[in-house]
Amino acid sequence: MKFAHLVEINDPLNPLIDTLTREQLWRGLVLRAEMPTAFVPYLDRCTILEKSELSVSRELQYGDLVVRDRVTYLPQQQVVYHVPQQKDIPESQLTMTIEEPEPNILFVRFEYDDGAGETENATEAMYNDFRRSAYTESDIDTIRTIREMAEDGRLAQGR
Repeated sequence: MKFAHLVEINDPLNPLIDTLTREQLWRGLVLRAEMPTAFVPYLDRCTILEKSELSVSRELQYGDLVVRDRVTYLPQQQVVYHVPQQKDIPESQLTMTIEEPEPNILFVRFEYDDGAGETENATEAMYNDFRRSAYTESDIDTIRTIREMAEDGRLAQGR
């Protein structure tokens, strides 16, 4: 399944939401990779196995399920999560790209690719619709958490 959607970050027509800078948004996306338990309530543990300026390798534990992945950074632009095939888990990828069509008008494009083909039966179609909805809600929650972190001053330092 391939799936993409945009989440608007700054809306100049809505004075009720604080404007995030590109740097705050970037720092929040990096924190989602490096401190995922702050973003994913059902994640039990995250161990950073290796970290550099442009990537992080992690081991994530969800109950008895352990997943290893690698997150790479294109600074101030893109975060890519790559899960290699392991045991019963197929290869997959999530790409988060910051888009700025006009100054200070920010969006994040979330793109999912589970490596499966585009053909699907009725059961798979229903399951994929559920996954799309869950992914969208999770991504909106990610931005909400980033906003809360910015309001609390936790996104002050840049990367």
